[in-house]
Amino acid sequence: MHCPFCRHTDSRVVDSRTSDDGTAIRRRRLCPACHRRFSTMETAGLTVIKRSGASEPFSRHKIIVGVRKACQGRPVSEDDLALLAQRVEEAVRAGGHAEIEAHDVGLAILGPLRQLDEVAYLRFASVYQSFDSLEDFEQAIMALRAGDEKVLTGPEPAMGGGLAGSPPAPSGVGAGRASQQVSVVQGGAS
Repeated sequence: MHCPFCRHTDSRVVDSRTSDDGTAIRRRRLCPACHRRFSTMETAGLTVIKRSGASEPFSRHKIIVGVRKACQGRPVSEDDLALLAQRVEEAVRAGGHAEIEAHDVGLAILGPLRQLDEVAYLRFASVYQSFDSLEDFEQAIMALRAGDEKVLTGPEPAMGGGLAGSPPAPSGVGAGRASQQVSVVQGGAS
């Protein structure tokens, strides 16, 4: 890790702490050349593969924007949407894959959204489950009334922890991939 002050090519970790609900590690570092301190944040990268084949970093903000459309006119607060996005990210990360299909992220939204608001769930499900007719809506409504969660969200994840419908990741894909941001904190010689 290069020192942001003197650009020395090495630094020593003085302290490490987890942050952001355990999804990131904050490291306090000391430069052996100029003796100034700075902090870095390390997070495990999660990449979403879009239908076009392009990839982009996972974003809770995109989940909130997509679900907000389904929740229009419904009694759902911004805090509810933020919590839903957090739950979806936790579920996706629990799958243990560094890369995930965008469609699988949409499917991971269905369970928490159903618990949040059933009307918003039906709106969202009609897109992600490609409802083609009134019969599809009727079946989904009957399943909601019966409390049949498998019909609504698809099959349970495989024993490997993947999401419904996602193929197992090839070994080594994205393994150990992490991003690192450097934020300079008021430092001085200590």
